[in-house]
Amino acid sequence: MTDTTWRPDLTQYPGPKYLALSRALRDAVRDGVLVAGAQLPTVRDLAWKLEITPGTVSRAYQLATQEGLLAATVGRGTFVAATTPQLGPTQPLFVESALIARGVVDLRSPSLPHLGQAEAMRAAFHALADRIEDDYVDYPTQVAETDLRQAVVDWVSDRRMGPVEEEDVALTHGGQAAINLVMNCCLRGDRPVVLAEDLAYPGFRHAARLSRAETVGVELDQHGLRPDALEAACRRHKAQILCVTTEAQNPTAARMPEHRRSEIALIARAYDLQVIEDDCYSVSESAFPMIRAHVPERTWYVGSWSKSVSAAMRFGYLICPRGMGMAGRMTAQHVSFAMPRPISELALELLQSGAAQTLRQRSQAEFAERLDLMVRALDGQDIAWQPGLPFVWLRLPAGWRASTFARMAQAAGILVRSADEYALVHGHAPNAVRLAVAGAVPRDRFEQAMHRIRDLLLSPPAELIV
Repeated sequence: MTDTTWRPDLTQYPGPKYLALSRALRDAVRDGVLVAGAQLPTVRDLAWKLEITPGTVSRAYQLATQEGLLAATVGRGTFVAATTPQLGPTQPLFVESALIARGVVDLRSPSLPHLGQAEAMRAAFHALADRIEDDYVDYPTQVAETDLRQAVVDWVSDRRMGPVEEEDVALTHGGQAAINLVMNCCLRGDRPVVLAEDLAYPGFRHAARLSRAETVGVELDQHGLRPDALEAACRRHKAQILCVTTEAQNPTAARMPEHRRSEIALIARAYDLQVIEDDCYSVSESAFPMIRAHVPERTWYVGSWSKSVSAAMRFGYLICPRGMGMAGRMTAQHVSFAMPRPISELALELLQSGAAQTLRQRSQAEFAERLDLMVRALDGQDIAWQPGLPFVWLRLPAGWRASTFARMAQAAGILVRSADEYALVHGHAPNAVRLAVAGAVPRDRFEQAMHRIRDLLLSPPAELIV
């Protein structure tokens, strides 16, 4: 039942009204004025009652939701979820499903094909075995990572991002750890603001929440982040970080044109934004300069091996802004000292032997063939994709809703991600799903799954499911 009587006195809370309202919510829940399960007034109703803007109420609701005090359910409203703020993350980055063991084809996240990773690892471990030194008991140091950082510079040399030197590199435990590292290094103040695409990789908002930051969405179009929407957001919010994907927007598969990258770079410089440029879904070829090429003094380029060599290694890297490499590495040191020596030495061996490059080429070739299979199976559907990218963005035809389609696909033995998993809190989710390339699934089973998807699309439910 909606609590229509709650009317906080915001004058007792200093600071911006959205922070005052979020603190009033926190106090009301803590004091039992708002009990667990109570439904809050709609944004417009509370805004009218308090004589503030709906945007202010929405922002306060979002903060309380991120803290775990409130729960927002699409189509139902906003409810009190807990009597005290929850500690730690409230949502997983990914869900390990027991359904996979029962033969369900998982198209939620790309999986690398088995193309010799185990053999390459065994060969690398054998090569390292005779070189293990007697001092293999002390803490790892970043000084010992110099050769690996130089090898990473060579690894990313196919990207146009301006001058990159070994001292610009910080090594991380995968791409998500690199995003967290930038948040830890750059965010300051009580409630900093992070800007991200309206539909974006969920890891951005999870990292922001761990840093007690508020995430604000910026509108997209068919080319990615809109510069005019970014500038409007910068004027409304004193944001400190912008998270953006230029080469392969996740989940819409958009590739940002060169002129737009330049516009976004200029806005970032004008409003003093640090930029996280995520290139973990790295396409095989790109002639466009990255945003880092335009503003190398404020762009943090994130990459990893999870979509090209091995997700199991948890090997990632951060190309820091010029002059900020030491700050990035010092932040990493405060988290974990340095990369574990077995991982750093294994990564260096794979790079110096050429095995990592070979695995990347094989994976890209297999992904390309399976992507072609997906595109042919979805012929006639409203899809977005690009060569070298291991997923397809499918806008659903009339008669389907994303949640219904995901549920019926699961009944048919296939797991997909609906658009609402990428939308920010209170954000708009289009009627679409993302289908990832399942490289680890035998090709015949993968092809059968795509045929089931095609048949499902052609047979929308005859009645509304309630």
